[in-house]
This record gives sequence, structure tokens and C-alpha cells, in this order.
Amino acid sequence: MISKVTLTKQDSAILESYKSTVQALAAYLGDAYEIVLHSLGDPENSVIEIANGFHTGRVVGAPITDLAVSWLEKLKNGGEEVNQYSYYSKNKLGEPLKSSTIAIRGSQNKIIGLLCINLYLGTPFINLVSNLIPQETSIFASENFAAGPETVDRELNNAKEQILSNPLIPSAQQKKEIIRILHHHKVFEIKNSVEQVANALDISINTVYFHLRNIAKDD
Repeated sequence: MISKVTLTKQDSAILESYKSTVQALAAYLGDAYEIVLHSLGDPENSVIEIANGFHTGRVVGAPITDLAVSWLEKLKNGGEEVNQYSYYSKNKLGEPLKSSTIAIRGSQNKIIGLLCINLYLGTPFINLVSNLIPQETSIFASENFAAGPETVDRELNNAKEQILSNPLIPSAQQKKEIIRILHHHKVFEIKNSVEQVANALDISINTVYFHLRNIAKDD
């Protein structure tokens, strides 16, 4: 059995912060995955957080596994410094698992814990897929990802389609209303977007800024 690692307050805080990661991964990946957090502060009771432990029968307070000990000993005895080890294994019932063990490092770069992810390969494929498909109770959140010229083009085309198809908007106001939509969609926060929109609408950059100032007043 591997010897205990003396944990500093900082080390303990680092391990504590990983507990929410365990639950988040389990919620994201589904119950086909067992997620385990080990602390090397007490190898005999190393499991300090676990999700879906029914795959291996482990609970909080379970000891570290012999395979994890073997990997840690290789590192300790001069093995290549790595932070991740992926492998196949079996649980007590002989059922296959695909596993990944990730080293958690604390002060002075010492390994203070392990985050283990075990996929039960006997899980029916339909169960794995069901975790990827939105359900009736699923909540869709709005999220803005890093954007570039393609995003500006997409938003611009959508705005043009919306405005140009509306007979109630005078042609003299169409470009301003397109810019208004882009402004509300935060398009002008994207680098070089003003110049890109100006070229696409065949107006000057100054005109785009003029419309933006008026839109800000209107809002």
C-alpha cells in the first residue's frame, strides 16, 4: 500500500474543489460512468467523493485500488511524469470497464489525489445515446461562443432576411434596422465587424457608427 501523503491546507482545498467536478461529470456523462475522487492523504480510506459507485460497489471511504498504487509507484520510482493513464479493467463481477485516471497535483507539484473515470462497457448503447438526446424536461440555455467573420455573415444574412421581407419598413430605413438587429445581437463586439457590415451594406464605416449612435439614443 502506498504511504500517506501529508496534505497542506492548500492541498486539501484543491481536493475539496474537485468534489463538484465529480458530480458535474456524472450529470453530464450519465450513469454509465462511475466518477471517483481519491485523496492520497489516507490511502486506506481514499475515496472522498463518488458518483454511480454501483458499478464497482464502492462508496466514500473505500481504499485506493492496487492498479492506482502500481501507477503511482512507477511515478515515484522515476517513471515518466504524466498526469493521465487510460486502460481497460474489470469490476468484481468480471464486467469490462474503460478507465482513465488523472493525477491531481498540489503544492510543490506533488500528486495529492486522483480523479478516476470508469465507463461500464456493458451499458446498452441506447442508454448511452439517451444521455446525448434532449428530453422533454431539458433546458436549453443561450450561450455565446468565440465569434469571427462567419458569425457576422450569419447574423447579417438573418437580419437582412428579417428586414427586407417586412413591407412595413421603408427602404430608406432598412439598413438602419439591420444594424439595429446586429447591435442587439452584440455583433459589433466582434473584431472588425463594423468594417465587415459596412462593406456588406455598401455604406461607409462612419455611417454604421452614425446609425449606432442614433440606435443607442433610441434605446
